[in-house]
Amino acid sequence: MTDQDQKQLGTLLWSIADQLRGAMNADDFRDYMLSFLFLRYLSDNYETATQKELGQDYPHLAEDDRRPPLVVWYEQNKEDVAEFEKQMRRKTHYIIEPNYLWSSIAELARTQNSELLHTIENAFKHIEDESFSSTFNGLFSEINLNSEKLGKNYETRNAKLCNIIKALAEGLAQFSTDKDTLGDAYEYLIGQFAAGSGKKAGEFYTPQQISSILSGIVTLDSQDPATGQKKNLSSILDFTCGSGSLLLNIRHRMGIKGIGKIYGQEKNVTTYNLARMNMLLHGVKDSEFEIHHGDTLMNEWDYLREMNPAKMPKFDAVVANPPFSLRWEPTDALGEDMRFKNYGLAPKSAADFAFLLHGFHYLKNDGVMAIILPHGVLFRGGAEERIRTKLLKDGNIDTVIGLPPNLFYSTGIPVCILVLKKCKKPDDVLFINASEYFEKGKRQNRLLPAHIDKIVETYQFRKEEENYARRVSMEELESNGFNLNISRYISTTQPEEEIDLLAVNAELASINQAIATAKDRHNAFLKELGLPILI
Repeated sequence: MTDQDQKQLGTLLWSIADQLRGAMNADDFRDYMLSFLFLRYLSDNYETATQKELGQDYPHLAEDDRRPPLVVWYEQNKEDVAEFEKQMRRKTHYIIEPNYLWSSIAELARTQNSELLHTIENAFKHIEDESFSSTFNGLFSEINLNSEKLGKNYETRNAKLCNIIKALAEGLAQFSTDKDTLGDAYEYLIGQFAAGSGKKAGEFYTPQQISSILSGIVTLDSQDPATGQKKNLSSILDFTCGSGSLLLNIRHRMGIKGIGKIYGQEKNVTTYNLARMNMLLHGVKDSEFEIHHGDTLMNEWDYLREMNPAKMPKFDAVVANPPFSLRWEPTDALGEDMRFKNYGLAPKSAADFAFLLHGFHYLKNDGVMAIILPHGVLFRGGAEERIRTKLLKDGNIDTVIGLPPNLFYSTGIPVCILVLKKCKKPDDVLFINASEYFEKGKRQNRLLPAHIDKIVETYQFRKEEENYARRVSMEELESNGFNLNISRYISTTQPEEEIDLLAVNAELASINQAIATAKDRHNAFLKELGLPILI
């Protein structure tokens, strides 16, 4: 499928969503729409695998027969079904009974069957319960098909679902929907729903242009970025992963064979489910990723709580777009936590440095971390100043990048990217002021590919450019009290244009002469008409 086709599919699906959601909140409708798209993907994937498994025994039906071929095979081979499903669990890690396949459900929707709602409920539960992998546990737990938001009673909810699925099925039928296409369509819809969600969008979505900057940075060789992209990242972590788009952006840049395993953590259960669906839809096998549902600040992931330094997980790349200046509850127990003990706790009013220290703790010695934070972390005093100072003195802050305002759906404030390393060669900090490099939009400003490339290349080659990028020594940083406010080190003011006073004087004289000439001519006309002249 071409890029143009993908864009058309995304636009079509969004128009379906926009038309059918009615008065329903975009956030609520998003979860139904994306879950149905995911069911379509699982069904297609499963049917392809069953066709390969059954080979010549796979039924071939007449064109006007709308049943899934698997329905016919089940009817004809009842005694072999149990063994067949056992084999499919081993190969696909999940099974779908023929009546729960997308094609069966789409036919129920087309015929306005009154059992559609019950069938979808059973299908979701069936996939969760009969899967071979914990990845599917609770995957549809937040999809409430009996919500009054869909309709006041069963009949109206069933009719609404019929319309949604019928429109989806007809729309998807116009395109070749392989896993990459459906994955891109899913990602497109997440972005569109984020645009309509306002401040809530920050809970689940990092705009692709921002993701591209972070992925461009962390995929370069961490110790010597100028040598280019790494051949392999054995592990990457996003500890506030939202819908997983940032992790997928890194995977796309590295290539399928360039990533060992993807790790993510997400506190919001609905978003956690979106992330798992997003991974699978993009062809990431359930053995190739692990997304955990839990609170990052409280470190509610047993995998990360390993106290033995030899066994503690460490990652080649750590990325994050945590909630900005989140209020949290730092306790005495957290003060002794291995993540914060050597730095102190972030203040109650802003957990920004708590998130940063969490990710930094799990970074490999030769790894690289990139995190999006509000500008306040660069200059605020108190506990944040102490944490920032220690990170600088230890040589852990590599680069500070200032971005333009109004890039996010959730906030209009300008943000920065901090790049951190446990071992870095340059004894300075690179500042990049990209705040003036963007394309203005009606609702959001946009970074064009040229803007993104400029940021990544400046980081890669540590290039200096007047009013854009500068390498600042530790001595200068110390003389500024380890304040990282970008404007202290890179002037954003444009030099005033020199004024040639003699030229200005000559121009004024010329203008005065022109006025006098025009006045004389005008008075001559007035005199001829017998009218009083201008003095």
